[in-house]
Amino acid sequence: MTQYILLFVSAAVVNNFVLTRFLGLCIFFGVSRKLNASIGMGMAVTCVMTLSSMLAWLVYNAVLVPLGLEFLRTLVFVLLIASFVQFLEMFIKKLAPALYSMWGIYLLLIATNCIVLFVPLLNADAGYGFTLAGFGMSAVNALGSGVGFALALILMSSIREKLDYADVPKPLQGMGIAFVVAGMLSLAFLGFSGMISV
Repeated sequence: MTQYILLFVSAAVVNNFVLTRFLGLCIFFGVSRKLNASIGMGMAVTCVMTLSSMLAWLVYNAVLVPLGLEFLRTLVFVLLIASFVQFLEMFIKKLAPALYSMWGIYLLLIATNCIVLFVPLLNADAGYGFTLAGFGMSAVNALGSGVGFALALILMSSIREKLDYADVPKPLQGMGIAFVVAGMLSLAFLGFSGMISV
């Protein structure tokens, strides 16, 4: 159990893919203007990342590895992720049209977001074998990565909403101050490196 907790904390905080590896920045900067949109997008990315990683683990270990087709993993993972995003888009459009219109193009960008593809590839490289423990490690890593993405997105949107009322110098207004804040958040998260090693 301790190993799962350490893996979750490591994926969410210590190795936060947005703030330590700079993956998924398109959605990070695009959706982080409003807190409500950030919370919803964080949940959507976490859901897609976790479910697609679990299915990718199953397909990789049950089909690709036994057939010696590991070289097809990127193509297969992209197809799985795109399928989940299409399903999520139909689901959100039907049940929450206001949220769907708030997300706009960024919902479709989940399918091409490098962070969503990176996690199943990382799980495949980590060698989580075709066992129940391997499946658990893969799922926990994906869930932690999604929670880390949501955490970074929510932190950024909270700060950006406060900056709307701050006296920001003209040259830094808009995306300029957003990049400065992202850099400061990144430095804060890089301070966690070395605390937990999994």
